[in-house]
Amino acid sequence: MYDILIIGGGPAGLTAAIYAGRAEKSALVIEKDAFGGQITHSPRVENIPGFVSLSGNEFAEKLVDQAIAQGTEFESGEVSELRHDAESGVFTAVTEFGEFEGKAVILATGAKHRELGLPREHEIEGVSYCAVCDGAFYKGMEVGVVGGGNSALQEAVLLSGLCKKVTIFQDLPVLTGEKKLQEELAAKDNVEVICGVHVEELLGDSELTGVVIRKTESGETAEVPLQGLFVAIGLLPQNEPFTDYIALNEYGYADSDESCVTKTPGVFAAGDCRSKRIRQVTTAAADGAVSALKAIDFLEGR
Repeated sequence: MYDILIIGGGPAGLTAAIYAGRAEKSALVIEKDAFGGQITHSPRVENIPGFVSLSGNEFAEKLVDQAIAQGTEFESGEVSELRHDAESGVFTAVTEFGEFEGKAVILATGAKHRELGLPREHEIEGVSYCAVCDGAFYKGMEVGVVGGGNSALQEAVLLSGLCKKVTIFQDLPVLTGEKKLQEELAAKDNVEVICGVHVEELLGDSELTGVVIRKTESGETAEVPLQGLFVAIGLLPQNEPFTDYIALNEYGYADSDESCVTKTPGVFAAGDCRSKRIRQVTTAAADGAVSALKAIDFLEGR
């Protein structure tokens, strides 16, 4: 029996664990992928207070070490179901490796990469959702990046240092990422930006040889030869197993405000899975702190 079950081991979940430990509450963090969350895919992070620059992996390791120092326990696994015994007030998280009980729950499940939804997207070799993971395989090749926000531009910056050419495909008329990233890419000779187009088709048999793009306004199509395609078009919240306990907005995010409180007493939502305008590592950490303090109040009857 733990005081707090924390489902998700990204910056929100790990910050919540640190705060729980400092309040002498026992906490278990359950994570289905890598502890540290999406930030582990970032090769360089420069917007975390106290660090001029470090990799996402380095930051994740520091968070995990700090949580361990506060007594946090960890389990790898995917929570497929959350149960609640109304009489005892105990919550049970069900995973493929066992069941874990707690008096309060913090949902910090984050979000996964949004896909293009094209035929053979998972079968054809050459489509990736992580330049940090797969960029080295395309050294000296021509690749594309789908998306125009911060994530897409960060991927393009990384790939520009590895690949012969990087083409960015954005469906909107302009890029929407930070001006600094846009300026950095504009200064590179091997980066091309094509706005106002949709990627319509993946070319090639077993391996990607290019894509078909369609202009939004005219409908005109063209083939662009590529050996790799990196998709960075947003995230999907991971809230499906918990819909009995939290209200969702129209996009599937937990419908909770800055208090991180949900419709179910004892259940809190933090980080990228929660409805919010700005999703950054600092705002996720802030949610982790707030949700933990709210959970502590709940446990202590305040």
